[in-house]
Amino acid sequence: MVSNRTYRETSTLRRHEAKRRPMSARAVWHCLVAAMLLASAAVAQDRKTLAECIAIALANQPNLKAAGATLEAGHARTWQAISGALPQVTANYSANRRNTSATARTGAPIGAASARSNTFNFYSTGVSLSQILFDFGRSLDGIRAAQATERSLGADEQTARETVLFEVKQAYFNLLTANRLLAVADENVRQNQAHLELAQGRFDVGVATRFDVTQAQVQLANAELGQVTARNNIAIARETLRNVLGLDQPLDFEIVDTLDVHDLQVDDTKALDLAYEHRPELASRRLQEEALAEQIDALKKNYLPNLTGDASYMYSGQDYPLQSSWNIGATVNLSVFNGGLTTAQIGEARANLANLKYQEQSLRLQIALQVRQAVLNLGQALESIRVSDKGVQQARENLDIAEGRYRTGVGNIIELTDAQASLTTAEGNNVQALSNYKTALAALEQATAQSFTQEAAR
Repeated sequence: MVSNRTYRETSTLRRHEAKRRPMSARAVWHCLVAAMLLASAAVAQDRKTLAECIAIALANQPNLKAAGATLEAGHARTWQAISGALPQVTANYSANRRNTSATARTGAPIGAASARSNTFNFYSTGVSLSQILFDFGRSLDGIRAAQATERSLGADEQTARETVLFEVKQAYFNLLTANRLLAVADENVRQNQAHLELAQGRFDVGVATRFDVTQAQVQLANAELGQVTARNNIAIARETLRNVLGLDQPLDFEIVDTLDVHDLQVDDTKALDLAYEHRPELASRRLQEEALAEQIDALKKNYLPNLTGDASYMYSGQDYPLQSSWNIGATVNLSVFNGGLTTAQIGEARANLANLKYQEQSLRLQIALQVRQAVLNLGQALESIRVSDKGVQQARENLDIAEGRYRTGVGNIIELTDAQASLTTAEGNNVQALSNYKTALAALEQATAQSFTQEAAR
């Protein structure tokens, strides 16, 4: 038979627990999702997608602007090379005050009585034309070398663009991860607060010890500390995103949560073939090699003569109207001996070409490693998501059991706090697994210079 005192204590405890009893983990999660959706709708106009963030970065990133300026410089150098093969036309006008001795004009001996100086004005104006007629293709080789260099700079600009895209994606997903981890931390604080109230209620009616209350207080303090850390991580993630976007002012918008999974399966052999075909770094190396090969061909032709045509039409004289004159001709130039300069230049260019070829081989090995690592990381992330989903489900069930046991007096506070900690860890692991998947996918897209999803287009 139950005594009246025990009955009253039990009734009071049940009323206290009913008042403070927390919702189930599933109900709490549904409420949290609903709150997030409402908040999202309230500030939808201030949220930006990944595609919008990429557009901001492409418009503002100084690294991209620097790469574009370098490409423009390469284009100008191409025209410099082309200009050397085009006709060179110059116009001139000169006015001089000259002094000429009579000896210079008549041939009289110096000191003769007839030797007198003559001072006069002399004017000259005209136009001249110079054109390379034939140089065994040396000018053409120089133009081709400049064009290959310009295309190489274009590939370097594409490399800079791919780097910016990856950095934006990485920063975007890191901010999404920080936001979700803050939601986990907030829920952890709320749950631990509910557990503290439950422990305090049991202590107040004398069915729990002071240890239960202090243990719940310790867990709540730890949860609040994790909440502070999560908020700071969001601030750091926002600053990182602002930096990769190339913005000077703080971010005045939120981002759309896209931590979803497409369950992408990529064969590493196919991915490697795509990388070898599309990576701009490889294209840049090949174009640099092409440019050096053209330069070597041009240098070799320094051993050969070149033919230049010249023409001019001049007006000159001491007084106006000036007297006209013209000339036309051709010049053949041949370097007979220049101290081995051409040979040394060819040797340097060949060594640089060999260096570029070795760099290309090293780059291919690096690309192969990046692709294979990205494929492996993507597969691991997918498996981690499946495992972590199961872990979250089991941790929630375990927490429900621990809460029920503690309410009925069968379990203890250690079981309850351990179950809550396990759920928080499981939810954090699940968020991190989703983030790792997105980061691995972005790394694979950078490694292959190809897009495997339509996410960036949304």
